[in-house]
Amino acid sequence: MLSRVADSLYWMSRYLERAEHTTRLLDVNLNLMLDESASSADRRWPRLLQALGRPRRLKWEGNAYTLAHTLTFDTTNQSSVVSCIIAARENARHMREQISTEQWHRVNSLYLEVTRPGFKKDMALDLDANSSDAPIAFLQQVMEAVHQFQGVTDSTMSHGEGWHFIQVGRFLERATATTLLLEAYHEDLWSQPEHATDGNEYLEWMGLLRSATAFEAYCKVYTADLTPERIVEFLLLDPEFPHSLRFSINALQEALVAIQRQSGKRRADDLHRLAGKLSSSLAFASVDEILDRDVIGYLRRIQQQCNAIHDTIYQLYVNYSIQTALAG
Repeated sequence: MLSRVADSLYWMSRYLERAEHTTRLLDVNLNLMLDESASSADRRWPRLLQALGRPRRLKWEGNAYTLAHTLTFDTTNQSSVVSCIIAARENARHMREQISTEQWHRVNSLYLEVTRPGFKKDMALDLDANSSDAPIAFLQQVMEAVHQFQGVTDSTMSHGEGWHFIQVGRFLERATATTLLLEAYHEDLWSQPEHATDGNEYLEWMGLLRSATAFEAYCKVYTADLTPERIVEFLLLDPEFPHSLRFSINALQEALVAIQRQSGKRRADDLHRLAGKLSSSLAFASVDEILDRDVIGYLRRIQQQCNAIHDTIYQLYVNYSIQTALAG
């Protein structure tokens, strides 16, 4: 597969996953505003920014709707939902012949909606009217569109090398997002117990699980007894839940193995060693060991490993030299 095609498939998938993750965090936190005090708002929204990797030039200034509007619609912010949709569509356009008509229709339809004339003006008017209905409706639309895209991808695209690059992008983005989410909650709640004992702790834990689409799945395993230890165990180590870190890394490793097998690359040892080491460490980890250590340090090391996997993917499949290509 051409490096430009692999690169576009990878980033199309990452941008769509990022857009879906951001919309979900915003949707959860906007809905939780109905049950929160002013003090919890002053913690919750800075925590959301931290979970999103602290986007540049953005900070909490006391207005949740303004911040949500910026994170959703502001195209000067490269990590906003609309910016991610535009970037995903642009990557899809670059290799239109590699994806199915149904895939293109889904991502292009979403792009046309967010770039139609008057779209920003309509949303600005709703914000001026102190109405959250339009942003929340849009967030739901984006989440549904990304889920539909993932569904048609699995059902209409051959599960060859290109499909596996899409899986690599999706699950590497998801793994990074999960560790950032847990880090933000740990710094704000676990390491500051007084923040979790103001009568809203159940809402905080429920918000964390809903931010990872995990509330119902968690309850089926542990019932509705929400405890920090079980939540960490579920989101980090559960092998069957699609948004857990362990599931994401396992899916990532499987996709990388399939790409190596189909592409015939013989110089992929470093990449497989990185992914395999991370997968094995999660398979044999216990939540007690993780919580007994420096949890923030543990999560950040995983983020560094994910970054190393990304860099190695680029060296091997995207930015490789002619000598490397000839060597296989």
